[in-house]
Amino acid sequence: MKNWFIIAAAAASMMAVSCGGGGQKLLPNVSGKAGEVIVVINQGEWEGEAGEEIRTLLASDCPFLPQKEPLYTLVNINPSNFTNIFQIHRNLLLVDIDHSVDSSRVVFRTDVWASPQCVINVEASDSDAAVELLKSQGKTIQTMLEQAERDRIITNSKKYEESSLRPAVNEFIGGSPYFPAGYKIKKKTEDFMWIAYDTQILQDILIYKYPASGDEDFSPENLVAKRNEVLKENVPGMFENTYMTTSSITMPSVEYLKYKGRDFAEMRGFWEVYNDYMGGPFVSHSFYSQDGKEIITMEAFVYAPKYDKRNYLREVESILYSFEWNNSVRKK
Repeated sequence: MKNWFIIAAAAASMMAVSCGGGGQKLLPNVSGKAGEVIVVINQGEWEGEAGEEIRTLLASDCPFLPQKEPLYTLVNINPSNFTNIFQIHRNLLLVDIDHSVDSSRVVFRTDVWASPQCVINVEASDSDAAVELLKSQGKTIQTMLEQAERDRIITNSKKYEESSLRPAVNEFIGGSPYFPAGYKIKKKTEDFMWIAYDTQILQDILIYKYPASGDEDFSPENLVAKRNEVLKENVPGMFENTYMTTSSITMPSVEYLKYKGRDFAEMRGFWEVYNDYMGGPFVSHSFYSQDGKEIITMEAFVYAPKYDKRNYLREVESILYSFEWNNSVRKK
């Protein structure tokens, strides 16, 4: 069976669905909790191989969290119960498995019943075809959901921006993320900034820069070594001879990404405090400065003892993804 993969909206710029008269629909705000996905599929399929594949794809353990948390919280709704109250949910996965379907396909849509909404349709003629489709297009489904969650956070960061921070960060590294209200500069040196949002839970961002040296600048070993060097000097613990470092129990992962025209190395791992018991997850983006002479690293970390951390980490790492260069001329 031939699979068609139809993307109705690109991840970088999702377009609103328009009504017949040429104007956009007036849509209600989405409902539901962050990180939640409603899966509309009949009960038999949900309890069978298709449902198992969906759970493997979207509810497997979120990587680099100290306790088990799923990538997404899934809520199963039978198609006959998919009424208005569920149609306005933020993330919808609509699975249609029926013999009348002539070609398997995945269709991505946005803002169908509410805004900003992510709607993913999976259509297949039988369970085997649905499982095959979910496996082949699973990474793209994950990416679209992650992008939708991230874009909502970035939109709010821009809407409720702590406007004093972006000029300071622009001056420091030639560009800046958008920081939501409540973030403040905790420490600043010639080559290091600590921007904190500290309540009962820490959702902080560290920014540092250092000279580029060659082809191995973004190797996992170099990124970890430089991170440990910078944090030992700049992020002390509560007691003497304590400081933030990278946990060696589980080595960080590094992925090389391109996002909105910007190349960077994304590192995920665990931080800990040397000679103390504090720790948690972190995500960092490392990339060249505009003139190529320096490595810039922006790092988001969370400290939330006794709390689930998935949504807190997703919030603060989304700030990293909101980074934009300043209007100065970039190095060609």
